[in-house]
Amino acid sequence: MKFKLLIAVLCLLISTILSGCLNQKETMVLLDEKIQGIEVSKSMGVGNVNEDIHVSFNHKNSIKVFEKAIKSAIKDKVELKAEPDYDIVVSYGDEFPKHAVHLWLGKENEESILTYMVGEGETYRTSAKITNQLRELILTK
Repeated sequence: MKFKLLIAVLCLLISTILSGCLNQKETMVLLDEKIQGIEVSKSMGVGNVNEDIHVSFNHKNSIKVFEKAIKSAIKDKVELKAEPDYDIVVSYGDEFPKHAVHLWLGKENEESILTYMVGEGETYRTSAKITNQLRELILTK
């Protein structure tokens, strides 16, 4: 009887772990290196990086907002009807490549959309809370 109970508990535990793994959403990734800075520019269109920087962020708290926005953005097929609002360039230091991301900045309390500048055009959706934090950083500078 104890053996059957043990088997049942193990089966339940394994199924819980497996369902958690299967239900994970795909998110954007960055390098596992310390981010040195974030540069934001008004976008000139998909596939291009505007080198005329609108605002730069080197402060730890600001960098964390952008890092969280990118790493927590969930892959979701979105039909893009306009050009991106901003280009975000993530810098790790001279010895590492930079990450370039397009941002369609949502309105207050709405989601935003991110895509890698280089890639297959997958879209990723942020939360409304993240959008509000990004708006505060980008639009108040």
